[in-house]
Amino acid sequence: MSGAREAILGSVRRATERMPTGVVELPGYRRALGLDPAALLDRFAERLKDYDVTVLRVPEAQIATTASARIAERGIRTLLIPPEFPEAWRPSGPTLVPDSGQGARELNEIGGVMAGCCVGIAESGTIVLDAGPGQGRRALTLLPDYFLCVVLARQVVGLLPEAMPRLRPAIDAGRPLTFVSGPSATADIELNRVRGVHGPRTLDVILAG
Repeated sequence: MSGAREAILGSVRRATERMPTGVVELPGYRRALGLDPAALLDRFAERLKDYDVTVLRVPEAQIATTASARIAERGIRTLLIPPEFPEAWRPSGPTLVPDSGQGARELNEIGGVMAGCCVGIAESGTIVLDAGPGQGRRALTLLPDYFLCVVLARQVVGLLPEAMPRLRPAIDAGRPLTFVSGPSATADIELNRVRGVHGPRTLDVILAG
């Protein structure tokens, strides 16, 4: 077994010795989507809807009222709020539950969570949370069955390479990154689709600005 292992590792070493060092520029690698701001938001909303996400496009001043109406429609009675969540975004109606370090069982029993994000990626319809202010720890947005996410227009970029500079501070600080592309869903070997296994069953997005 040791001889076979050494033979495999030797092959890997010989192959990697011929590889170039440093940054490799790949031909045709896109670093920007090249859309104007309005088209960028349209693309982001379109991709989110492809994932069965309800997108509510409103001015920033209407975040709280829009959230109140949507949460009432969903029948959410208790809503988890992460630390440093903006006062101006807080909806009326549900009982707001601040994060106090609740365990998994307690978080699972709360009706939903409302939080902000770090960046939205238009081409893939991906929302990235970096555990920054107004986002909270990862468990807050993974365990409740409903997630209402606020994405500001100025947070939306075209492609992943454009998002990386915004995520760099969290990476350097060792904070976790959560990439969300639609509600949690999976399928078994017979392709039966099941939602809510690895995260929220329902995702609504307020795209503000």
